[in-house]
Amino acid sequence: MLLWLVVGQQKSRQLLWGGLAVSAVLLFVQGWVEGWRWPLIPAYALSLAPLLALMVDHRRSARAGQGGVKRRGVRRIAALLSAFSYGTVTFAAPLLFPVFAFDEPAGPYGIGTVAYHWIDKTREETSTMAAAGAKRELNVRIWYPASKDAKGTRAPYVPDSEVFTEAFHQESGLPRLFLTSLGQARTHAVEHAALSDAEAAYPVIIFSHGFNGFEGQNMFQVEQLVSQGYIVAGINHTYDSMASIFPDGRVALFDSVKNSESEIGPLEKMDRTNEVWVNDVRFVLDQLEKLAAADPDQRFSGRMDMKRLGMFGHSIGGATTVQMLLSDPRVRAGINMDGSLYGKRRIPAEGINKPFLMISADEEDELPGHSAASGDQQTALDMTRGKVEQDNQEKLLEQKLHARLAAAKAGGNYWLKLPNTSHMSFSDFFLITPIIEWMQGVNARGTHRLVNEFTLDFFNHYLKGQPLQILNNAVGTHDIYFLEKG
Repeated sequence: MLLWLVVGQQKSRQLLWGGLAVSAVLLFVQGWVEGWRWPLIPAYALSLAPLLALMVDHRRSARAGQGGVKRRGVRRIAALLSAFSYGTVTFAAPLLFPVFAFDEPAGPYGIGTVAYHWIDKTREETSTMAAAGAKRELNVRIWYPASKDAKGTRAPYVPDSEVFTEAFHQESGLPRLFLTSLGQARTHAVEHAALSDAEAAYPVIIFSHGFNGFEGQNMFQVEQLVSQGYIVAGINHTYDSMASIFPDGRVALFDSVKNSESEIGPLEKMDRTNEVWVNDVRFVLDQLEKLAAADPDQRFSGRMDMKRLGMFGHSIGGATTVQMLLSDPRVRAGINMDGSLYGKRRIPAEGINKPFLMISADEEDELPGHSAASGDQQTALDMTRGKVEQDNQEKLLEQKLHARLAAAKAGGNYWLKLPNTSHMSFSDFFLITPIIEWMQGVNARGTHRLVNEFTLDFFNHYLKGQPLQILNNAVGTHDIYFLEKG
């Protein structure tokens, strides 16, 4: 319509009024169906373009005969340039700031979801942000196979857009305008859908998020697993997550000063925190076993196969997965996505002795050392001795963490390394806007699809007994990944 208004020679008033009416209808339909959002403001403004054209036409009629051919030509060129610029903004804004969506689940099942709030009365909350004497309470969301034609409300990506938009802003530093789509993004999961009767019982997989993440941060992975016949339970680790919203409306945000003991080093702090997470997982497993035995809502009674139990996690959630593999016989197989090995248990030289897949970004942080730079060089680089010392400490910490993972693939296990990825590639983070993706030089959806292929192959083999389709045939160096086997 913009091009027609600028280029078109004949624009009758009837057509202009018709264009105004159609534009107004489309504007309200879009707002009603999808919800109005700021990236579409330039397009909304175009709805008034026919009215503006009517005003210009009226003014032109009143000044008929004024202005020469040359002046009209200059105006036409200026109008075309303006239309091109405005059209570019109108087209680009919703592409750069989309309401992101997840790939269509590839499996034969639809997806249902239900949320739980559980309190571990045997443990006191250690966060300084909690009330004195408060017990450890956790939000857990379960996704499960449902019928493909299940009807109902599609679950939102985040439970409260205002809370999570602010939390995302504080955690990432991104402008709030980048994050407004969080409240409009929807998953493929249907709230409280009936569990599919296609199988008598389904294997169960636990998901543990990253530091300052949340239970739904890997929806790209969760939905594909559920669609292939798995029940996935995501744990929100209170006060270490981005936000926990409890049924009574209380909000627990990330506690950045959970352990204020100055004499405790950063590695020891993370080890302590990780043990809290390990106990969270054990508690949730106990609750899942109760649901599997006798679900008050009759959804999961006898339908959760707790003998086929796996776990995966991102970052410190991946470390928690390793700790559970080492300490809890209920967890049969696990995947760690780019997580350093925090926690008090170490992988033996012979390996974990359970099926394990390590997935990591193939990137190395170059930290300068004190011996590598003279005083003059440090001055030139605007580095202080204190900064160099801090870098040395970080380098030493990194070396310790690498040493903890030295035996990760021992005993026939796998380590998958993905070039051109970063730590947050193993979450939904880069889907929020392609701007972040371009700045990081990553291919978010390509990485997600590759991770899903390996994740599904791993769990299908070790939890369902299906033959390996990828892992055994993919060992070695490839264009888009490196796979090692111990």
